[in-house]
Amino acid sequence: MNILVINAGSSSLKYQLYDMTDESVLAKGLVERIGMDSSILTHKPTGKQEVTEVSEILEHTTAIRKVLGVLTNEEHGVIDSVASIDAVGHRVVHGGESFKESALVDSDAKAEIRRLFDLAPLHNPASMMGIKATETNMPDVPQVVVFDTAFHQTMPEKSYLYAIPRVLYSKYKVRRYGAHGTSHAFVSQAAAEFLNRPLDELKIITCHIGNGASLTAVQGGKSVDTSMGMTPLEGLMMGTRSGDLDPAIVPFVMNKEELTVNEVNSMLNKHSGLLAISGISSDMREITEGMQKGDASSTLAFEMYEYRVRKYIGAYAAAMNGVDVIVFTAGVGENSVVLRQRVLEQLTYLGVELDEELNQIRSGEPRRISTSNSKVEVLIIPTNEELVIARDTHRIVQASSR
Repeated sequence: MNILVINAGSSSLKYQLYDMTDESVLAKGLVERIGMDSSILTHKPTGKQEVTEVSEILEHTTAIRKVLGVLTNEEHGVIDSVASIDAVGHRVVHGGESFKESALVDSDAKAEIRRLFDLAPLHNPASMMGIKATETNMPDVPQVVVFDTAFHQTMPEKSYLYAIPRVLYSKYKVRRYGAHGTSHAFVSQAAAEFLNRPLDELKIITCHIGNGASLTAVQGGKSVDTSMGMTPLEGLMMGTRSGDLDPAIVPFVMNKEELTVNEVNSMLNKHSGLLAISGISSDMREITEGMQKGDASSTLAFEMYEYRVRKYIGAYAAAMNGVDVIVFTAGVGENSVVLRQRVLEQLTYLGVELDEELNQIRSGEPRRISTSNSKVEVLIIPTNEELVIARDTHRIVQASSR
């Protein structure tokens, strides 16, 4: 079975085509600047030369058509025809309480995703555009939606409810939902397999640290708490997001600076975090370089970032009454040697012992970076959210055809 995985943004569309007989990637790529006359399609077929095309792509239906065209191209393609694609899996950020697992796309699923637009106004509408564009170009091909929030639906009320009037939950479902669920699910399962231990016996803290970042407490294979909240703004300090702050700051700043709701929302999501504190960048690589050169603002930004990651690890160890495994994943988690070192050298009270030589290795493969004497296993596991989507799509489509 060949499965096309799509991650649609408001002006972009990422894709990967999988052959599920061996879970190999046949091709992957990205369409950027959708809505402009100079849109860019970058296509990377496995075993063939990368291709870049610049053309007018004004909406997602055209973007999907372009993707299907390059996938079936005689020179750059990897399949003979669109009929070789058996199913399409879509990443959808927010499934609310309605979707506790991935689901086949039908009229009910589409209606519910639309109803959830308010909870993810930047993401769910874009996902719906991807679904509709796929329907137009591939009307008879089954589609599956895979939600970032689904993995966290196992959280208990004490974790997901906020201490605000209960009527706000009853009427509007104001609660913690979390994000990056496909990543947290993938790396926690991969950690158990790497260690050859049953997942349901482990207490794992998964650290998905990229430009957006979240930590999750995974106990017995289930999410019991996670750092992102009703939206991806809560939790850790991130590239451009503030993370946790006193909510009274919002009306205070709005009043003093005469900001609108949209302006303060933009400030907290796009102009805060590492970018705000360092004054130079939202990229951890540039922050680290600045710190190493002695730049005071870069140093402060790094220290604030590391401190909050470490603080959440401590909180989740307390929440689970211990921790067996700490996993680092995503761009910063997998690649920042110095961040992992600074975090882990302050967790000795948990019995963590870092092997500094192993921490320096860059392999792109799952690996242990703790010593043999460490009471807590510390792993680096590259995440693969697209593979999770492909696997769920394969499973659901097969089940629906029986």
